[in-house]
Amino acid sequence: MTSARNTSHTVSHFILLGFPCRREIQIFLFSIFFMVYVFTLLGNMAIVYAVHRDQRLHTPMYILLANFAFLEICYVNSDVPNMLVNFLSTTKSISFTRCLLQLYFFFSLGTTECLFLSIMAYDRFLAICRPLHYPTVMTTRFCGSLIIFCWVYGFLWFLIPVMLITQLPFCGPNVIDDFLCDLGPLLDLASACVPIPGTVLICGTMSSLLIFATFFYIIGSYTLVLRAVKRMPSGAGSKKAFSTCSSHLAVVALFYGSVMITYVSPGSGQAKGMQKFTTLFYSVLTPFFNPMIYSLRNKEMKEALKKVIGGS
Repeated sequence: MTSARNTSHTVSHFILLGFPCRREIQIFLFSIFFMVYVFTLLGNMAIVYAVHRDQRLHTPMYILLANFAFLEICYVNSDVPNMLVNFLSTTKSISFTRCLLQLYFFFSLGTTECLFLSIMAYDRFLAICRPLHYPTVMTTRFCGSLIIFCWVYGFLWFLIPVMLITQLPFCGPNVIDDFLCDLGPLLDLASACVPIPGTVLICGTMSSLLIFATFFYIIGSYTLVLRAVKRMPSGAGSKKAFSTCSSHLAVVALFYGSVMITYVSPGSGQAKGMQKFTTLFYSVLTPFFNPMIYSLRNKEMKEALKKVIGGS
């Protein structure tokens, strides 16, 4: 244990390989992802502004959606700016401290996203399956409490794993085959120095517990919602409810599909070549698609966004 601590600070920086290719292709990728980044920010900011501006959208569902959009803005800012800088950089280095800070914020925001998707599922369950209780249960105050819970708990969940990683022995290898400081590659670098089965087990358990607990809760909630929608007598009402839930489920499928591939067993060394692409999908592309999914499948949001774009 003493030797591990003595070697834990021999690495002062890491090299993020990103997407190794010719300089011309690096510049092309920079252009593509810069446009994706800008449109992601604009799309999610438009949702936040539309909900804030339109009084009709001052309901729990849209308040949660606006907070989710704000979360997506924070999420892409935890990894994309550094990725863009690395496309143009020749050294592609990141300091030890910045790497661990990126790891903490990236995972904390990802945890917060899992929790937000869960309470959005809970909101739809109450609205559709318990419509008479919905106004008394999902009050503005209770909705605010749920939002605070997501942010606070999201930033507390991964404190222990990150603190454990700060104590790991990074004794020499410092090349990360990824575009950000991700959990799996960091555990691989540390395990090249000394065996760290305990840390790998704790990180894997906490990742799996969070992912599967929230995923099965969301799936269970929407299963009950879809059953209730099928029993609705009004065709228009059931169509609207199904449209809202289908947009939520599309976001859940995009996010959890790629997250499960990456984090259920961090540091296992499985599918290393694919890890950066699955990480890219849920951390960069999913926040880009979310505003389109929510606006295209929701009439009220679509009308509010048209007013924002039109300036009326």
